[in-house]
Amino acid sequence: MNKKTNTVLFILGATVFNVLVCLAGFIGLFFLYITVIAPVFGLGEESWSVAIIFIFAGGIALSILVYRVVLKAVMKKIDVDKYFDPIFTRSRSIKKN
Repeated sequence: MNKKTNTVLFILGATVFNVLVCLAGFIGLFFLYITVIAPVFGLGEESWSVAIIFIFAGGIALSILVYRVVLKAVMKKIDVDKYFDPIFTRSRSIKKN
């Protein structure tokens, strides 16, 4: 495989990983809310709409943190310049007439 194929496959794999981590974080925080937070604080059904917003935001924040940690670990093990092509390259300078 060439560098461009490696880059595309890495981006697709990283995207799938990030979505799965976000989903797992959302499910985990939702389970935590149902089993621990709501019963302990006596929250009723009127708090669901606010709780879902915070759970969703927490799942996204958790996925960003996990993604960054895993990406740094992968970058330490893999020589990025050797296997991947840059996504964005410098644009060519525009000549003025």
